[in-house]
Amino acid sequence: MNDSAKKRVRTPLPDAAWPTRAVAAESLLFSPGRIGPVETRTRTWVPAMVPWRASEDGFVTPEVLDWYGRFADGRPGVLVVEATGIREIASGPLLRIGDDRFLPGLRELVRVVRERSGGATRLLIQTIDFLSIRRRPEREKFLSRFLTITDAHRERVAPGGSDDDVRAALLALPHDELLAVLSEREASDLEHGYRERVDDMHLPHIAELPRTLPSLFADAAARAQEAGFDGVELHFAHAYTMASFLSRTNRRTDGYGGSRENRVRLPLEVFASVRARVGADYAVGCRFLGDEVIEGGSRIDDATYYGERFAAAGMDFLSLSKGGKFDDAKQPKVGQAAYPYTGPSGLECMPTVFVDGSPFGRNLPLAAAVRERVHAAGHATPVVGCGGINSFDLAEAALRDGACDFVGAARQSLADPDWFRKVELGRGDEVRRCIYTNYCEGLDQKHVEVTCQLWDREFGDGEANVTRSKDGKRRLEPPAWKPE
Repeated sequence: MNDSAKKRVRTPLPDAAWPTRAVAAESLLFSPGRIGPVETRTRTWVPAMVPWRASEDGFVTPEVLDWYGRFADGRPGVLVVEATGIREIASGPLLRIGDDRFLPGLRELVRVVRERSGGATRLLIQTIDFLSIRRRPEREKFLSRFLTITDAHRERVAPGGSDDDVRAALLALPHDELLAVLSEREASDLEHGYRERVDDMHLPHIAELPRTLPSLFADAAARAQEAGFDGVELHFAHAYTMASFLSRTNRRTDGYGGSRENRVRLPLEVFASVRARVGADYAVGCRFLGDEVIEGGSRIDDATYYGERFAAAGMDFLSLSKGGKFDDAKQPKVGQAAYPYTGPSGLECMPTVFVDGSPFGRNLPLAAAVRERVHAAGHATPVVGCGGINSFDLAEAALRDGACDFVGAARQSLADPDWFRKVELGRGDEVRRCIYTNYCEGLDQKHVEVTCQLWDREFGDGEANVTRSKDGKRRLEPPAWKPE
């Protein structure tokens, strides 16, 4: 039976045994932790998730304040604000930190989280850079307007002809024959949409990234510090600029690509620039990939090497993720852009109950391997592990067995922002458990407000004025939970 004919099998949610309040108080999960200069009340961690609630030009909105305030109600040890752009690049309703004009809103965000968590939650902000990506074009538009005609095209379809002759000949070809004439990169631009790569050295702004990015990340970190965040998480993961420098697919020839030593060079320079700007008493760490899960991509042996280098450089924490690449994303429809969480690497980034094998704790071995390498090198840099964690037993075992030092739970925290607090108070049987169907990821793909299917249609008495999505069908934050 081939893969396409295989029946999809749903892994059942494992039973959960919730601790009493006294047992929780003695656990590792609810013991204090430390990320560099910052002490955390517990080892619970809500990773960065993009909720698409900022304004179209990147400012904090009331909906952003409500969103993070609602997570703060649950009093996690660490809450990481979404990937926040460091450059003046239009990116829709994604937060930005690339200019001082964003500071007032970011300060208010810090104030809200402090207030609603009762000062119990440490707040980080994730800073990101990304390159240009365009929607998949119509075939005729691509061949008529976007394709640069070369001698190779001319020789194949219209020897001696003008550019217009070549375009007309290409348009007349059956699709399979057209793809055979186009280069691999041209075919990708047609079939998936144009996107910049870090090794596009013919583009001046790409060639200059090693000169421009360190100061941009440092400026962003300085703004985060000024706004009152407890630290920054440098986004070195998934489909974006810094992860692409770390990838084995990075073939730059200027000393920033090829070998591992060259690929890690810019991330270390970015960190050094950030550290020099914010000082030693400010928490700075990164999120990076334990495995890219793409053909020719980086694997765990690369990740353990990077982890050791990051720890030796003085990072305050290392947060592990997996996959989430453009390279194997599903082909988008014409008029839509590729989305990096749709292919095999995306499924490993956010494993569902339909993934082969169990999704629960699936990515913890990557964190464990990095942590072991870091410790073997004589560093005690804390590691954040994640991936399908939605029970106390799984979280506690990850800490007890040495897989990680902090437990990250994104989708489970989205399903129930109070879940850590409920468990800590001995009320785990009230936890709303994520069912890992990636309903939330489907909304993220459309760049609309992210919600959870377990609560977004739940409108109780007295909630007639609850904030709703633009279509009016979904509530934008979970119902409140009162511990007393």
